[in-house]
Amino acid sequence: METELLIHQPSRLRIMAALVALPAGEGMDFISLRDLLKLTDGNLSTHLSTLEQAGYISVDKIFHQKKPRTSACVTSRGREAFSRYVEQLEKIIKGEISGN
Repeated sequence: METELLIHQPSRLRIMAALVALPAGEGMDFISLRDLLKLTDGNLSTHLSTLEQAGYISVDKIFHQKKPRTSACVTSRGREAFSRYVEQLEKIIKGEISGN
């Protein structure tokens, strides 16, 4: 799937924006990301899987005091893809490219 199509989906765009806003190498735990974006567990999980399969994020699952904890972190490939996506949006806004 092309970068634009993969990231353009509203929930995935919001996930990527939230993760790209963090310093490189830092992630956000599943619960915080879910609450920030107001997504259901299943919806967030599905979109994280799609982004992970594309190599845009890494998902880490650990156990802390016998409870599973999941966190997501944007990869360098994900940062580059998001940057290209934003550049394309800026060109559209400036009228430099059309939808055709």
